[in-house]
Order: sequence, then C-alpha cells, then structure tokens
Amino acid sequence: MNPTLSIFRREFRGYFATPVAYVFLIVFLLLTGVFTFSSDLGNFFGRNQADLQSFFGFHPWLYMILVPAISMRLWAEERNQGTIEMLMTLPVTMGQAVLGKFLAAWAFTGVALALTFPVWVTVNYLGDPDNGVIVAGYIGSLLMAGSYLAVGACISAFTKNQVIAFVVSVMALLVFTMAGWPTVLDALPDAVPQVLEEAVASLSSYTHFQAIVRGVVDVRDVLFFVTFTALWLFANAVVIEQRKAS
Repeated sequence: MNPTLSIFRREFRGYFATPVAYVFLIVFLLLTGVFTFSSDLGNFFGRNQADLQSFFGFHPWLYMILVPAISMRLWAEERNQGTIEMLMTLPVTMGQAVLGKFLAAWAFTGVALALTFPVWVTVNYLGDPDNGVIVAGYIGSLLMAGSYLAVGACISAFTKNQVIAFVVSVMALLVFTMAGWPTVLDALPDAVPQVLEEAVASLSSYTHFQAIVRGVVDVRDVLFFVTFTALWLFANAVVIEQRKAS
C-alpha cells in the first residue's frame, strides 16, 4: 500500500477515535449557523438575497481559530509522546509522512464543511440562488482551509507543546488573513516602495478567498492557495528533518 495512503488512513481514523473530533464538528456547525443566521452578524434572512455571502463571509475567522485546533496535534503530539521516532523508522519518506498527515487533516476539515449542506438546501428552498457561485465558495473555503492547515502543521513541527502550537498558529493566520486590509497597509511606513506594499497585500488569504466567493474563480487566486500550501508543507518537511537530525 502507498505509504502516504497508509498514514492518511491512520491519521483520519485517529480523529474519530476521541471525542475531540465530534466536539470540533459540533462547534464548527453551531458557529457557522450562528454567524450566518444571526440578525446581528450574517443577517441571512434580513438581507433578503438568495445567496450564501453571509455564510462564507465568516469562514476566514472561523478557520483562523478552529483550524489550529486540528493542526496543533499533527506533529507536536508525535514529538511529545515520542512516537515520531517510530514513524521515522517506517519505510516512508519525510514528504510522504507530511503529505499523509496533511491530507488527513484536510479531509477531516472537508467533512466539517460538507456537513453544512443544510444551509445550501435552505437557500435553494427559499429562493433561486446561483449554485455555480455557491460551488465556487465551497471550493474557495476548502482551499483556504488547506492553506491554513499547512501553516498550522509547520508550526506544530517546531514544538512539543500543543497549546503553544495553537497560539502561534492563530497569530500567524491572523497576519496572513489581514495582510491586504487597508488598516494594515496604512500602517506601513511611507518609505515602503509601492511594489513591496503590493507584495504584502497579495499575501492576504482573505482577499483571494473573497474573490472566489463572489464567483470569480481566477486562476491566480487558486494558484495562490495551492502555492501557499505547498510552500508551507515543504517547510514542514524541512523542520521535521532538522528535528530528526538533531
């Protein structure tokens, strides 16, 4: 059997071996419901529009908090329990181990996202939405979740403490989420070149996600998430290799 698939299956089953997975799913579904339908937040009914903009609008903030709760255990738990040494003795490359763990976490996040389908059913029952735009929103949400998981997995590889991995991941994701916001860009010194300011703005996952949610599936936005995820997974493998050698 492919080593990546073996690790994927082991990790994915591991999520449902403890109550933590079910708590995560319940919390995720409750929060998406509250943020979408609350009159003070998403105001789904008050907007009187057949779309899921109010639903997807809060996903970056939900992922910023909930994704680190998944990723913090990926490597920190292995290092803390000493099982990482056993993992490294298996006939598996570092890249396969990193990819297998990441795909399991991403698949679990995908399960949580798929369980929000009643919201999609609701908007179709109440109106006539553009389902193509909704599909694009789900794709963008899954891509963003994957990129956040890659960041969290890499940070988890640096420490044995899951709490530290969680806190640092949240802070890092906050930076990448808000990088393109006017508040952040205005805070840059006036001496910063325009090209550097544009580079900072281009790192905003929120900006790329919002473009996809509006139904404009630009290759550049998809490529951003794919490249961003790949770079952090590569960094994850490098960190583990260094930790293994030390």
